[in-house]
Amino acid sequence: MSPARVTIAEIAACAGVSVPTVSKVLNGRPDVSRQTRRRIEALLAEHDYIRSGTRTRRRAGVIDLVFTELTPWSLEIIRGAEQAARAGRSRIVVEVVAGDAERDRWLDRLASGQTQGLILVLTELSAAHRQRLAELHLPVVIVDPVGHPDPDSRIPSVGAANWAGGLMATEHLIQLGHRRIGKITGPAALLCSQARLDGYRAALERAGIPVDPRLIRSGDFHYRSALLAAGAMLRLPDRPTAIFAGSDEQALGVYEAARRQGLRVPEELSVVGFDDVSPAEWASPPLTTVRQPLAEMAALATRTLLSLADGSHPVNHRLELATELVVRDSTAPPQE
Repeated sequence: MSPARVTIAEIAACAGVSVPTVSKVLNGRPDVSRQTRRRIEALLAEHDYIRSGTRTRRRAGVIDLVFTELTPWSLEIIRGAEQAARAGRSRIVVEVVAGDAERDRWLDRLASGQTQGLILVLTELSAAHRQRLAELHLPVVIVDPVGHPDPDSRIPSVGAANWAGGLMATEHLIQLGHRRIGKITGPAALLCSQARLDGYRAALERAGIPVDPRLIRSGDFHYRSALLAAGAMLRLPDRPTAIFAGSDEQALGVYEAARRQGLRVPEELSVVGFDDVSPAEWASPPLTTVRQPLAEMAALATRTLLSLADGSHPVNHRLELATELVVRDSTAPPQE
């Protein structure tokens, strides 16, 4: 069949269903089985079927902002996206899709066409879910404070300069006089984690300080992983005098590990985080951290999405905003 001449009747014949069933899928009706819906959607995508008026129907003024989980930095993402959406006369709907079952339900709802496009703050979609998403022909932008899209993907993404942030944090500690600097990473599979670690290594190498593998511990950006990792490092005979955590939440785990071992921050242990979410400023002592411009990232992603929905094409598929070191009271020169 030629894509230019394909009809609903032809799609129905290929799918082995009735014409009304295809119409139900096109109109987002729920009374179609998931297996049948997927078969019809795949055929519609294969033959590039676009019903007259579909684009208008999809521009419903609603943008889906999709998270795997809600964390302290999620609030900044939501704030930035909401402000930019309001300026573009749209509104944000927040979705949390943690597992495959939730993602199936989410994708079924998207097939109804009642969204303008998607801003994804997640990258852990299976190949099947990515295929279903592609078949919906929706504008998509990725915001990646905890991840990075597939480098071969043509989906636009907005991120932060993670390598530069890792470099700045470590150089700050070196300039204070620290030589035993621990590093707690995020998940190894995430490229932002690797970039921050690479920035840490680069700063040490520039200063002529050997990288000690015992001072590099894996984490998951959350409190408990840092509590355990920092506790192990602080029990070493030649413990670190400073620790650079992969997130502000991890930095608070380092605070607790130090407290349990009777060490004072920053007098006996300097600590640096990453993100600069609100709890960083409220911590005791206030946390030195690397600021990710989370709200600005989300706002740029939202403006990019609105531009895509209007038919524009991005000049650059990957946009990175600068990170900034925010020095507070959790870092000081090491004791003699």
